[in-house]
Amino acid sequence: MSKRVLIIDDEENIRRVTRLTLQAAGYEVGEASDGERGLETFGNGSEWDAVLLDQRMPGMDGLETLRRLKERQPDVPVIMATAYASIELAVDAMKLGATDFVRKPMTPEILRNAVTACLAKRSAASRGAAPAPREETTESIIQVITMNGFTILKSDAAQQEPDERRFVVKSPTGTEHEILVQIDPEAVGYVERMTRRRLPAENSFWTSQAERVLGDYLWKEGRVPPTRKLIVKDIDRDDLPMAERWQSI
Repeated sequence: MSKRVLIIDDEENIRRVTRLTLQAAGYEVGEASDGERGLETFGNGSEWDAVLLDQRMPGMDGLETLRRLKERQPDVPVIMATAYASIELAVDAMKLGATDFVRKPMTPEILRNAVTACLAKRSAASRGAAPAPREETTESIIQVITMNGFTILKSDAAQQEPDERRFVVKSPTGTEHEILVQIDPEAVGYVERMTRRRLPAENSFWTSQAERVLGDYLWKEGRVPPTRKLIVKDIDRDDLPMAERWQSI
């Protein structure tokens, strides 16, 4: 039996393209043009296997719609679609039970990957697989939020140099990839000059920066880096106050 996906989005052209993409992949698709109509179509949730939910809509926004969907059917996978992702949005949506984020405009491949990944998680949960523990801190948010169907599973502290962080990224198909993120010495020097404190490359501050660089890449590109390597070069000035308060470990 085909899986059924409900699209809730106020932009008609996006709903149409999304519907055609999912139908071509073998899904049955329903549509709603805003949060209120989405809730009406969703009903008690028993007829739907997943929901693709726009974050910015007039009237009831995506987060409020997400909260009400989860009240009716707590285990339904909900993929948030947005062009305006932020750490704050990720934290709020994670607490409400979002399964994944996809970046608008999304490619057909990213859309199919995200739906495949979230349905696979639901299937694993129904078989009794233990869910991964959820952390609710901004420093570790990237480790527990899936982006475009890709999930960062962990940072491997073993067998890495002080200026390296190794991550395992799980693709929507279940394939695992090891990604190396290197800390540029110039970035370390920049933070020291701007904050007047030394945070060497082995400090946990750089682990958080490596997570963000990897998460940003997966968000923007929707694929693992072809070279399996990224570099922390630029530090956002907004992160400098965090560096000033960071523990010296």
